[in-house]
Amino acid sequence: MCLRCAALDVEPIYTFRAHRGAVLCVVMSSSGEQCFSGGIDGTIQSWNTPNPNIDPYDSYEASVLRGALCGHPRGFLWGLAAALHATFNQDQDMGIPSSVDLVCSEPAHMVAAFDSGQIGIYNMETQQLLLKLDTETAGESDVSFHINKVLSHPTLPITITAQEDRHIRFYDNNTGKLIHSMVAHLDAVTSLAVDPNGLYLMSGSHDCSVRLWNMDSKTCIQEFTAHRKKEEESIHAVAFHPTKCFIGSAGADALAKVFV
Repeated sequence: MCLRCAALDVEPIYTFRAHRGAVLCVVMSSSGEQCFSGGIDGTIQSWNTPNPNIDPYDSYEASVLRGALCGHPRGFLWGLAAALHATFNQDQDMGIPSSVDLVCSEPAHMVAAFDSGQIGIYNMETQQLLLKLDTETAGESDVSFHINKVLSHPTLPITITAQEDRHIRFYDNNTGKLIHSMVAHLDAVTSLAVDPNGLYLMSGSHDCSVRLWNMDSKTCIQEFTAHRKKEEESIHAVAFHPTKCFIGSAGADALAKVFV
């Protein structure tokens, strides 16, 4: 039996209107005084949260809309975590970003991969490009350069990439040099995760498999089929549980799975 509660049929105290198209994500600031929304128009709209005691029939107050942050002019904005702090690669000198991660061994640094095949390490405080990783040795064809995922090792100054040409590559964050390159799957490598202790690397691929690697020897110690293919795609994400012996995966077959 389902009882409908009349208390749920309420009017909003305020409606924000500024996006051109669907709104895909929304987040509140930690203080609760601002609200941020993102949508298919590629903009982040910033709002002042109105007083909850406001009369919903009052006239529109223009100061509620704080302004738009146009950080993604050529793409949808699917997620928000906080207000914009800094903008990198504004002139698109490196290309269009395909993946980004925070450098665990250097809290002020960020590593980003681009559709040009380049990888850069940035200082988040000064917004400066500190180092370009030596990706020229990674391959010669366009498909070789495409990086699906860039990952920072949790304890070592190492950047790891999952690439369209079936390779996983390891780079030294201090010198920018390629440390190791290996064919890891039978199809594009789409996702990576390292366990919290930094001992094992997990990879997912469009070949439907998840593989577990020993970080020291770079050898595969376990492999299993996790998802079915759909429209030539399979696994989109993998993850380690931070404290328990669980791993997770998400796939194009619309399933998310947890394995022991």
